[in-house]
Amino acid sequence: MSHSHGNLLGEPPATLLPATPEADAELAQGATPAEVVAHHPTVSALWAELAEEALNRSERQLSDTIEAYAYARTGYHRGLDALRRNGWKGFGPVPWSHEPNRGFLRCVTVLAKAAEAIGEHDEHERCTQLLRDCDPTLAP
Repeated sequence: MSHSHGNLLGEPPATLLPATPEADAELAQGATPAEVVAHHPTVSALWAELAEEALNRSERQLSDTIEAYAYARTGYHRGLDALRRNGWKGFGPVPWSHEPNRGFLRCVTVLAKAAEAIGEHDEHERCTQLLRDCDPTLAP
């Protein structure tokens, strides 16, 4: 008799990060992402803003790509910390549809792009796979 040994527990529940109302309020009052991240360095969405701005500069130089990579890497690690604090075990859904998750997911996206731009193909693939694992709708 053959038995299937699939995952009997199923997929873990989606991890939903908490909102960041203090940082959001500072941005709404006209502070720049750089000013706000100085007060709220754990907020991945702020690092994502800085990373996207650096990566999207017209006439981008290599230093802009490296800057984007560094911002995205910082936001990625801050996001991993936040995900773990909220029950994530290193796998399972982190849906884009939940707005507070988007900062982390945006950081992973920029990190993938910047890694690809500097020839770090393993990192690009790892980040792309992480995006797919977190939310399959984000797969490139």
